[in-house]
Amino acid sequence: MERIAHRGDLNAQVMSGIKHAGKRCLIGAVIAAFANLAVFVPIESANADSSTLPASQVDMTGTVHLAPLDVPFSTFASIEAQKAFVSRTTGSHQAPPAGADIKTLREFYDNYNVALAARAKELYPVDIKPQVIGGVRTEVITPKGGVTKRNRNRVLINLHGGAFLWGEGAGGEEESVPIASVGQITVITVAYRQGPEFKFPAASEDVAAVYQDLLRTYAPSHIGIYGCSAGGILTAESIAWFQKRNLPRPGAIGTFCGSASGFGGDSVYVAFPLSAQPPLAGARTGELSFSPYFSEASTADPLVLPINSTDILAQFPPTLLIAGSRDFAVSSLFHTQAALTNLGVETELHIWDGMWHAFFIDPDIPESKEVYRVIVEFFDRHLGRQKHQ
Repeated sequence: MERIAHRGDLNAQVMSGIKHAGKRCLIGAVIAAFANLAVFVPIESANADSSTLPASQVDMTGTVHLAPLDVPFSTFASIEAQKAFVSRTTGSHQAPPAGADIKTLREFYDNYNVALAARAKELYPVDIKPQVIGGVRTEVITPKGGVTKRNRNRVLINLHGGAFLWGEGAGGEEESVPIASVGQITVITVAYRQGPEFKFPAASEDVAAVYQDLLRTYAPSHIGIYGCSAGGILTAESIAWFQKRNLPRPGAIGTFCGSASGFGGDSVYVAFPLSAQPPLAGARTGELSFSPYFSEASTADPLVLPINSTDILAQFPPTLLIAGSRDFAVSSLFHTQAALTNLGVETELHIWDGMWHAFFIDPDIPESKEVYRVIVEFFDRHLGRQKHQ
């Protein structure tokens, strides 16, 4: 392998060369910076044409510096998913920036979720009944044909996504309607308190209130909890909160597109450009600054990120983890799954290639149908299997 010694901030000079002057000035920038002790190791073969530089280089910190790169949509994904990806990343379908005011964000995502929830109800007929449980507003969703005999003593709790800022109502329905219909089981989606009006641990308290009320009707081992994105994080937080409140653990949980670990790893660098999204605030540093809900919380608190406590993680029930390969949260799921497995917790991790954050809220793509089946079968295997904890 060829090695190039250089002086100064080669990274900054190389990137500047790429941005401002093209290949020839990039070569000049490297030559001009040639005298320091740091080392760049080209990823491509040393037999490359000497008139060009390698496409990618690695510095002594392990950082890979990538040249401009075209990445086609995954050849393993469906054509429907490809069309959905193009639609959501171009034109009027693009989301407002994460820093937009809360009114703008809620208006956009409420409209977006209403359309997806309406489509889900067309494909998966259900009955939806608003109900206050444990003092918390919920929607109880049941399949049109009724629950199966096997599921009469089982229930699922859904915690919707939405950055702890939006998602109540339609956001919960798009995650719950297909599962209730496919699984022929009751799903209760919770309108937990969110920011900026409320702060951590308001949502955890609401989930615990609903759960505690349901324990009057259902055995804990017959209750499952799942959520996507913020709901995936909240699902993990809720298990930690139950332990704090000495509540029995549920039969199984699902943390999708967000889990017990903070954001980090490879995905917070590669997933945003692959999904044509701007980086989420705090994602690369592992902070939770994307939502004012956490403005008074610490990421070192295991009630916020349960991965901070092996004692808490070791008491997790069987856990299903789901994401897409282009999800900025997928490394967080990898990290959580490894930590749980190392502690002997039963886990399942499913990743769909080419898919983006929370992709399965779109009920029309084939990959979503695969996700629904995985979720239903996972809870069917686990609910009622455990003795009371």
